[in-house]
Amino acid sequence: MEMQQQQETRQQSNGEQYNKNINISGEGTEYGFCGICLMILSGFIILITFPVAICMCVKVVQEYERAVIFRLGRLAKGGAKGPGIFFIIPCTDEYRKVDLRTVSFDVPPQEILTKDSVTISVDAVVYYRVQDATMSIANVENADGATRLLAQTTLRNMLGTKSLSEVLTDREYISAGMQTTLDEATDPWGIKVERVEIKDVRLPVQLQRAMAAEAEAARDARAKVIAAEGEMNASRKLKEAADVMSESPNSMQLRYLQTLTAISSEKNSTIIFPLPIDMVTSLMSKK
Repeated sequence: MEMQQQQETRQQSNGEQYNKNINISGEGTEYGFCGICLMILSGFIILITFPVAICMCVKVVQEYERAVIFRLGRLAKGGAKGPGIFFIIPCTDEYRKVDLRTVSFDVPPQEILTKDSVTISVDAVVYYRVQDATMSIANVENADGATRLLAQTTLRNMLGTKSLSEVLTDREYISAGMQTTLDEATDPWGIKVERVEIKDVRLPVQLQRAMAAEAEAARDARAKVIAAEGEMNASRKLKEAADVMSESPNSMQLRYLQTLTAISSEKNSTIIFPLPIDMVTSLMSKK
């Protein structure tokens, strides 16, 4: 526990030192004597070649873009520029455009060993956008590539702690967990992860057959149970009907006539009339 706390403290101190080394805001930047002289010289050249240099100094960024300006290798004051028109000094300034629109990418299928030792192939889709253009340029070399690699690693780590049943049933929970983990990890890069969705879970063919056989056996067993319950309920109702009819002999005769009516409606060429039950009963009593 103490070692883990020391490691976290060391990581926090390293992050603070990293943020101190990189001045994200650009405030308090000192260019030095040579830098000031170079900027004055660049301004003098712009004045001399004014009609031509103005085309090189004026830049335009779209509504969904921001421009991060580096002046003599340092971030310029005021942060990212845009949208609209901004000015640069051709000899000393360099700028990079950053797109702020939401970007989506597919995480390639990952071979993952689940908690219950089942190998599955899972792919996902991630939606993210740049929320801080300066941090996405200054804190990471390639924000898009780093986010893609982190998404693959997070997908493997997240599903490696889940069983197969959890992966198949708790996709929304897993997606939310991946989004939270990715958002926390990419926050120093100026990246905002908006949504993560698991697209497909591919199982081995043998496992698919085994699961299909298990599901079919469960359905057959459930069907047999339902049929048995139906037979039991029918036998109970039949017994109740027999008890009611035994209490009233006339009801038995009415049932006998209804049966004859049903037989005659079927257009049979031969109809067999059974002896009335009361007649059979009287003969049995005489014997």
